[in-house]
Amino acid sequence: MGAPIARPHQIICIGLNYSDHAAETGQTVPSEPIVFNKAPNTLVGPYDEVHIPRRSAKTDWEVELGVVVGRRCRYLEDERAAQDAIAGYVVVNDVSEREFQIERGGQWVKGKSAETFNPCGPYLVTPDEIPDVGALDMWLDVNGTRRQKGSTATMLFGPAFLVHYLSQFMVLEPGDLINTGTPPGVGMGHNPPLYLRPGDVMELGIERLGGQRQRVVAAP
Repeated sequence: MGAPIARPHQIICIGLNYSDHAAETGQTVPSEPIVFNKAPNTLVGPYDEVHIPRRSAKTDWEVELGVVVGRRCRYLEDERAAQDAIAGYVVVNDVSEREFQIERGGQWVKGKSAETFNPCGPYLVTPDEIPDVGALDMWLDVNGTRRQKGSTATMLFGPAFLVHYLSQFMVLEPGDLINTGTPPGVGMGHNPPLYLRPGDVMELGIERLGGQRQRVVAAP
């Protein structure tokens, strides 16, 4: 099964958007959204294999709520207009290579853009199917052990706010994907840190949005 959207014009990510995740990484809660890009060709299906990049030792997992843009957005007037521009929501695994992201010049896009690093789906769920997008349970297991457990309730900046905010800085196109951040429990947040190895299996999901399963393999 492929991703429920075709290759987006852009994948935009929001960093440290959960208060409890910011705390586990020892970083200050941001006063405005931290914005960075992820290569659009990282998009794969919800059950596809995830490749550990060559020379990687710190590949990590991140269950996230994905927001899919439904129409062209530029300088939206308010959050109501932004909400009307949302086509739907998806489960995303924002796979990250922490050495590339943090220790190789502090440029996050390098740690986010390896092939297969954005499993998406299985469904695109329209907003009318979600009574409260700010109260969805989230989880991720590695090899059957629960590693992430959280809720969109601890999200600092919600979907409508983010679409409105981003439209003040860039033009959003239909099909664009916004990865809205992750709850606590990522590999780098453990003591000692835990990272993915070939043969590992990730299973993850968000309430009302379905679940994913990926086997981890070494990049050929």
